Amino acid sequence: MATHAHMSHEVVPDALPYVDQGYDEPGIREMVNELIEEETKRYKPTKNYLEFMPAPNYGAFETKIIKHEFERISNRLPMELLSMKRYELPPPTASQKNDLSAWVEALKNSMAQLEHQGERVANLDLLSQYGTDAWRGHCELLQQMFEAQQRKHADIKRRIQEINWNRKSEQKKAGAELQRLEERFVSTLCLDWFGKQELRNRTSNCRN
Repeated sequence: MATHAHMSHEVVPDALPYVDQGYDEPGIREMVNELIEEETKRYKPTKNYLEFMPAPNYGAFETKIIKHEFERISNRLPMELLSMKRYELPPPTASQKNDLSAWVEALKNSMAQLEHQGERVANLDLLSQYGTDAWRGHCELLQQMFEAQQRKHADIKRRIQEINWNRKSEQKKAGAELQRLEERFVSTLCLDWFGKQELRNRTSNCRN
């Protein structure tokens, strides 16, 4: 249940789910559904309920590569295969056998390929020397992050549980106070009724 506050868009809840009884009684579910349907009728949706927000800029984070890829997808073009040309070592063609510049370019290419292979060997040496410890350290870091998230998750669950327990305790206390006031109200009504009856009887006796 809920009562309307002073402002039309505010609603103050007055339900005590830990105290209230009778939710399983016949007709309660239908009554609740009717209340929900009545509440939804008051909401008047607009065609564009986000019109107060600025227009989204979908291209803010698009790079040239992403734009080019989107264009390829929209044009239904196949994806370009990975080019292995940079790893090839072609000699000068038959028509360039006597061209000194062609042999110089081929030599530069072979030297670049040799340097690349040397870097790969160096990387493999570094990996064999430090790879195990580096991977172990990475796994330990992941474990620490996982444990930290677990502690945070447990703390959040504990706080949620505390909130639920506090809410239950407050509602139980409020429920007991409401019951006390209700009993006092009924008792006062009974006393008032008996008092009126006694007054009528005495009035009747005095007249007689």
